[in-house]
Amino acid sequence: MLKIENIDVYYGAIHALKSVSLSVEAGEIVAVIGANGAGKSTTLKTISGLLRPRKGSITYEGKRIDNISPDRIVQLGISQVPEGRRIFANLSVMENLDMGAYARKDKTKIADDLQRVFTLFPRLKERRAQRGGTLSGGEQQMLSIARALMARPRLLLMDEPSLGLAPILVEQIFKTIRQINAEGTTILLVEQNASMALQVSGRGYVMETGRITMCDKACLLAQNEEVKRAYLGGD
Repeated sequence: MLKIENIDVYYGAIHALKSVSLSVEAGEIVAVIGANGAGKSTTLKTISGLLRPRKGSITYEGKRIDNISPDRIVQLGISQVPEGRRIFANLSVMENLDMGAYARKDKTKIADDLQRVFTLFPRLKERRAQRGGTLSGGEQQMLSIARALMARPRLLLMDEPSLGLAPILVEQIFKTIRQINAEGTTILLVEQNASMALQVSGRGYVMETGRITMCDKACLLAQNEEVKRAYLGGD
């Protein structure tokens, strides 16, 4: 579904991604784990078209997307849940969800998707008239995911969905990630909580200083001594 081949990405003179290659098959949850500053968020921003690779290619469903605009990428079926939620604080929950569907014209299906996100997140239905900025951190994360789903993506990019959340909410968010995937959405998950990320994923990549250093089945990465030492709190 998604194929990234040897991309190099720069922030000015800083070489942020170095020959990064990864792939995502339809129906998978694929995790990218690594320390802060490893290049995980940069990878997602490049897929979304917010950054341009200086070298290499990104192909989605057989079509090159590394040279098209971010709004067009959303229309093709890729949506992102950004790090730090990035909801519209002054807009209501309902207005935030409407923004997620801004590129769509299929009103009946938009109404169906609204019911779907309210089923996934009943709290948002209760708070639909409330301003986004007045929600708790967990509710804002739910809203960020729901807004991305309103674009009806086939591929959902998730950037640190558990960041800053209480453990009980982290469990809930990962349960929801499984559910979204079970309903047919492919997920590329960037997450510092490596243990949870590898539990919900089928495959995983490890990133260090802008490079992919490992790729394997998630269950095997979780047992890897190096990964355990670096990311899972093992000895």
